[in-house]
Amino acid sequence: MMSTGVLVLLSAVGLLASFVSGVFGMAGGQILLAALLVYMPVAAALVVFAAVQVVSGAWRGFMWRVYVDWGIAWRFIVGSLVAAALMRFVSFVPGKPMVYLGIGLMPFAAFALPKRFAPAITRPGAPWFCGALVMFLQLVVGQAGNILDVFFQASMLDRRTTVATKAVTQLVSQVIRIFYFGAFAGDVAASIPVWAWLSFLATAIGGASLAPAVLRRMTDDGFRLWTKRIIACFSALYVARGLWLLAYGE
Repeated sequence: MMSTGVLVLLSAVGLLASFVSGVFGMAGGQILLAALLVYMPVAAALVVFAAVQVVSGAWRGFMWRVYVDWGIAWRFIVGSLVAAALMRFVSFVPGKPMVYLGIGLMPFAAFALPKRFAPAITRPGAPWFCGALVMFLQLVVGQAGNILDVFFQASMLDRRTTVATKAVTQLVSQVIRIFYFGAFAGDVAASIPVWAWLSFLATAIGGASLAPAVLRRMTDDGFRLWTKRIIACFSALYVARGLWLLAYGE
């Protein structure tokens, strides 16, 4: 059983994470997952993470619903469901070093591609492929938010459409993740008291609600610039943490 202080700390991190995701449509998940992995086993952390992200993403999608690009969203969701159907035959929970290294290295590989091969989500067939790839990686390495961010970063979608569409696409992915990793989570997630779950969900909605005021004041160019910087920063931190765990353990 985690202490009250730890649960309060995780709620505060959840508030920050939801706010960051509400502004950039990204990065908040990495913040929250990194904090959860400090105090929980991988499977339990991924279940709690997915539950909070479902609420946060649903609220963001609702607030920006008029900006959702449904053509991209439904193709992404179909690709995700196909990958999930194939992965249901696999029972695998990644180790922490694999989670950190997997989500840290892949964005740098995508950035290294020549511009003409940049994986823009608006390219023909890209939403299907992105949905399948992101779902596969989420179930194998536990997280793939950085890869999804790279696909949107390479497009010329405006900031509101980016945040809204990413929120919708991730809802299905997070629900699938809950069911997939829930079987491996044991009693850790169940041992979290009801008040802590309510706190996690309330801070997820609260952080997302604070974000629109900031996003409206940003320009699309500024949004893309800061998005790329944040992806690179968090990816480097994940790689460093993964290498540390490989070398010294927890």
